[in-house]
Amino acid sequence: MYFQLFLYFIFPLVAVLILLFVSFVVLRWHYASKKRKCPTQFSLAFFHPYCNAGGGGERVLWCAVNAVSTAYPKVKIVIYTGDLEVSPVEIIKRAKQRFNITLPNNLEFIYLHRRKWVEAENYPYFTLLGQSLGSIVLGIEALRLFQPDIYIDTMGYAFTLPLFRLIGGCKVSCYVHYPTISSDMINKVIRQKGKRRTISYIKLVYYHLFAKLYGLVGWFADSIMVNSSWTEDHINTLWKRPLNTYKVYPPCDTSDLQCLPLVRQKTKSVKIISLAQFRPEKDHPLQLKAMYNLRQIVNEHVWENIELVFIGSTRNQEDEMRVVDMKDLCKHLSLENNVQFKVNISYDELKNELSEGLIGLHAMWNEHFGIGVVECMAAGLIMIAHRSGGPLMDIIIENGAGQNGFLASDEIEYAHAIHKALLLSDTQKFLLQKAARGSVNRFSNQQFHDNFLRAIQPLFSFKKFK
Repeated sequence: MYFQLFLYFIFPLVAVLILLFVSFVVLRWHYASKKRKCPTQFSLAFFHPYCNAGGGGERVLWCAVNAVSTAYPKVKIVIYTGDLEVSPVEIIKRAKQRFNITLPNNLEFIYLHRRKWVEAENYPYFTLLGQSLGSIVLGIEALRLFQPDIYIDTMGYAFTLPLFRLIGGCKVSCYVHYPTISSDMINKVIRQKGKRRTISYIKLVYYHLFAKLYGLVGWFADSIMVNSSWTEDHINTLWKRPLNTYKVYPPCDTSDLQCLPLVRQKTKSVKIISLAQFRPEKDHPLQLKAMYNLRQIVNEHVWENIELVFIGSTRNQEDEMRVVDMKDLCKHLSLENNVQFKVNISYDELKNELSEGLIGLHAMWNEHFGIGVVECMAAGLIMIAHRSGGPLMDIIIENGAGQNGFLASDEIEYAHAIHKALLLSDTQKFLLQKAARGSVNRFSNQQFHDNFLRAIQPLFSFKKFK
């Protein structure tokens, strides 16, 4: 019996472990010898498979690239991207058009053909685990195509960290926008246990096991950057690396937007600006429902002069269909005459829209930071954001002498917050706009530049080449 147990279970397990160990040793030796035999220019690679998406994460990427290029001009900078349909010239052009960021000409783009491995639609079940394991496949392709000296993940694919650290022999860092798993997600399942007990229990066990795995891979980072207090709390809980964790607020274009006039031209219409990518977590439908509820509060004359403008970028056909669905929802709620959509507009068009806006709207629950929130405040808009995540913990103060905006949790609260902003006198509006603009300097491009370089400086400590 014991012999059969050994033969059918223990022996295969030991054989697999030995095979994995031998594979690790061979691959580690291969990449180490490859580096010794073919010494190249010292390099730093950013892992950002969706670098052409045009969202806040891409602003972080391009500002990080400029920071490294300025501080370490002799370093070769590489971007791993899965945007096969666009050329490097087009990517650089879009960064300029969308963010007003001029990138260095010596960037090298490594194109990855296995990006589908990290797309959620391929994993209807166990999505988090599927995408994380898929990121390892994508990471293997990236490492095979180019082996950097320093590797920085800027999209949240933490499972690539041990790959580049152990196999690639790289110094490893990451910029965490949003933890893949969080206590909020686990607590949400716990609250639902009474409704579908068996499924909720399985999901809870899955989340706990995945959290353990996620906590393990975090230990392979030499330097960890987080974008907000909310993210910092969760990452410190999961990864337990507070001494290696740096809070680096995302770069927001505060200086340029702060040049827009605070006092808007006198017009009958009131423009409300919603600035966010057209992604499901941004919860644009909540804002439409808030508008529907606002209509029940204000009189018809006021309502006729209110306009909500959605401004954002789309990454793919799925996002474009989401815009179509929102337009259908507008018609269903009889809001089509009061809502506009501005998709993939240029930076100059964005500035023009912000200069005409009075109120800013943002509805994502547990937004990790909220670059769009900060940009609206820098432009002088009266901001209304979700009472959670970054807006609650880092950006907006809704009470007291330091008030710089409003917070809300559901469509009713959003409607009343908009109504409250509309009822403010001109003096009250000006003071709130002034407070909002004055509070965002700590989120400037320069602050990001300095803090980012401080966080990655330990990665360069073994090499001098400034």
